[in-house]
Amino acid sequence: MLSLVVLISGGGSNLRSLLAACQDADFPARVVAIGADRDADGLDLGEEFGISTFTVPFTSHPSRDAWGDELLEQIRQWAPDVVVLSGFMRLLPPRVVAALSPNLLNTHPAYLPEFPGAHGVRDALAAGVAETGASLIVVDTGVDDGPIIAQERVPVLPGDTEASLHDRIKIVERRLLVQAVRDIATGHVDLKEHSHI
Repeated sequence: MLSLVVLISGGGSNLRSLLAACQDADFPARVVAIGADRDADGLDLGEEFGISTFTVPFTSHPSRDAWGDELLEQIRQWAPDVVVLSGFMRLLPPRVVAALSPNLLNTHPAYLPEFPGAHGVRDALAAGVAETGASLIVVDTGVDDGPIIAQERVPVLPGDTEASLHDRIKIVERRLLVQAVRDIATGHVDLKEHSHI
């Protein structure tokens, strides 16, 4: 059984899909803890699904490295097989990435390497492209440029807003995440083969 710690910064919509999948007795993974870098709405899913939560506020630490060290300590208490960044909006310090990668995944609302960074959906709309996408990657020390585990195209429709496009991308992100976790748990994907570090 693959054990997961999921880190979030917001509502946790991708996390909810993963938690729902984990409720199936045949699904080969379980979320053992949910962490956040702020008081995120998605932490409520811990109570709903009976999963422990922790918060390591970035603002309560003197530096990014100090925050990262505390975050890593919290994660290690759960000894997860894989850590998933799901809407986690803060860059991890390099030594945290080095400690966890390649068993460190991130969902991204674009067809990487197109539109990396915090505003992938907005950037795709601004560029006027006909399609964007969703990606699941192994996190490395760059910004959204780690090895790609899975990705899928999503069309940009006439009249799309950032919100409407992002909602459609999230549907694909959720499916990619759940399938990738299943594939990792069953040995169909070997994260060590996707390591840059």
